[in-house]
Amino acid sequence: MQNLNVNKAEFVKSAASSGQFIRSSVPAVVFAGKSNVGKSSVINRLLNRKNFARVGAAPGKTVHVNYFLIDGKLYFVDLPGYGFAKVSQSEKERWGRLMEEFFAEPELMSLGVLIVDARHKPTADDVTMGEWFKNSGRSFCVVANKLDKLKKSEIEGNLRLIRETLALPGEIPLIPFSAEKGNGREALIAEILKVI
Repeated sequence: MQNLNVNKAEFVKSAASSGQFIRSSVPAVVFAGKSNVGKSSVINRLLNRKNFARVGAAPGKTVHVNYFLIDGKLYFVDLPGYGFAKVSQSEKERWGRLMEEFFAEPELMSLGVLIVDARHKPTADDVTMGEWFKNSGRSFCVVANKLDKLKKSEIEGNLRLIRETLALPGEIPLIPFSAEKGNGREALIAEILKVI
């Protein structure tokens, strides 16, 4: 990664409320996705680490906004996963409030990264999250993870379905990605470098 040493990555803090969000001039790349989409695995793949962003056996473990500082130049911001059925109603409401507060301040984000499952049509929650990113007015891209689980013949149709379901304008990149194999890593890094 030119000018960015991904090996210099440190966990900074977990924010449980808007008062704890980091507000600084350092660019922030914000990752969102449903609980079992492999968000932590995508972050780990970008950093070439095995378990830097905690990978939970049970989805829905990230219930705070987690901040990681990369090379002192960039924050990776890991939003809590959504759409996990086993979470209580009060927990879902707390998550919703936290997200509303986060997206109420577009300056908290330089680039949004929505991670969806390449194998399936995006869920209603994915569509809602996509709208939040689009409405923020900030740069935004979509990562279709778990590409390695698809047959080659399925990829194009699935990507088209994702773009249509999320109503993505042509200029928004849709990056086929495999956290498992590393496909798409360079393309996503290229998007991230644009905000530094």
